[in-house]
Amino acid sequence: MLTNPMTSKRPINLGVSQGRLAICPTTHNCVCSQAEDEAHYVAPFSSPNMDGGKEILARLASALHACEEAEVITQTDTYLHAECHSAWLGFVDDLELFWSEEEKVCHVRSASRLGMSDMGKNRARVEKLRTLLEGWGFCD
Repeated sequence: MLTNPMTSKRPINLGVSQGRLAICPTTHNCVCSQAEDEAHYVAPFSSPNMDGGKEILARLASALHACEEAEVITQTDTYLHAECHSAWLGFVDDLELFWSEEEKVCHVRSASRLGMSDMGKNRARVEKLRTLLEGWGFCD
């Protein structure tokens, strides 16, 4: 896998702070289920038929492990961070998943580390994961 030195350093704003993932920058290379603007918003994943966050995150991690371009970096019962590498030029996107026990949903954020636009790649990644979850009977 090609590594791009311009995108190899992890952002410092990853993770969950006070029940929230980082807000998206104003650029068009990020989507988040906790975004307050339509351009960056994507619906969270729900899990009405499963045993909460632990199971939904385990299924998502399994799907990501099967992808050559994704590498799970951090995984707990409530949080997952994966780096998604593009085959072309080795660009890196950060994918974060956070199970909110309070809301009973899995929040998601997918963001490019570099550039002004991702040509819809981050949104497409989230929707592909949603399709996988629907096949497993997760999403409403």
